[in-house]
Amino acid sequence: VQLVESGGGSVQAGGSLRLSCTTSEYTYYYLAWVRQAPGKEREGVAAIDRDGTTYYADSAKGRFTMSKDDAKMTVYLQMNSLKPEDTAMYYCAAGPLALSMDPGWYNIWGQGIRVTVSS
Repeated sequence: VQLVESGGGSVQAGGSLRLSCTTSEYTYYYLAWVRQAPGKEREGVAAIDRDGTTYYADSAKGRFTMSKDDAKMTVYLQMNSLKPEDTAMYYCAAGPLALSMDPGWYNIWGQGIRVTVSS
């Protein structure tokens, strides 16, 4: 399975970005967005299962929306009302086990994409 992220960049606080992750094998995995800020550990942001059920970290609830397009084998993370503390590398991750915010549940990772939010 390969994961390819796109859509990162720089934005001012309050702005929006949409991240995309296209996979080469889609049906049998749970997919998540995980971020890592400088000097911090990776943390789960959002996850989605094959039925479209989503799960969010408290920091993402009400601001981020994860969705999927089965025909395109792509998952998205729409990020609104961005804050400087959202600045991080964002990784798309896949795993076979469960819908989880724990990065340890995912064993396949994209290369990561940078998101920078300025105040």
